[in-house]
Amino acid sequence: MKATPSEPRSKPRKRPTQARAKFTVQAIFDTYVRIWQRDGWERLTTRAVALEAGVAVGTLYDYFPSKQALHSGYVRHCIETLIHAVDEQVVQVPGLSWQQRIQRLIRLLCGLERAELSWFHPDMLKLEAQIAEHKHQRRACEELAAMWQRVIDACTDLPEPPPPSRVEALHLAVWGGRRYAMLVQLDEPQLCQWAQEMEYMCLAALQSHN
Repeated sequence: MKATPSEPRSKPRKRPTQARAKFTVQAIFDTYVRIWQRDGWERLTTRAVALEAGVAVGTLYDYFPSKQALHSGYVRHCIETLIHAVDEQVVQVPGLSWQQRIQRLIRLLCGLERAELSWFHPDMLKLEAQIAEHKHQRRACEELAAMWQRVIDACTDLPEPPPPSRVEALHLAVWGGRRYAMLVQLDEPQLCQWAQEMEYMCLAALQSHN
């Protein structure tokens, strides 16, 4: 019987823990995005990323055994960067009213602070079906929902805490809208208008006690 070629490994092998390793992986991610933007997914190779990033090919393979694994690791990096930004700029900042916390949260989630965050892009959605496993999508959704709950818990001046079902509904509305906005590639004015409407909707929903 003829052996069939194995599928490329789509998961990163390990996560960087030391400062030097984190610096190396960040350089790999930055180069990955640059080549992806310049040459497209089909022409991108892990060898090209390693050479342009100035790291040994073997070092890159220690973390990412294929370009699918590199993409998976980068998407994970984007989500973790977003969650860290929300914790740092929304949850941990003292003295904000609950309205200000929600406004900051919506601006970050809707992509209005792109200069500070990673490269979320519609091409990610095109590759999702090829690379992402359902359990990983589910985990990311749960982590983003937990992030929302941390923001709500920080809103100590909120007249009445919303039920968890409302928090989850707001998370799905905003994040689902962000994904669709990427898919249809809203221009800057459209994106700003949509974000303002999401902000209004979230503030109204959290003010309601019903």
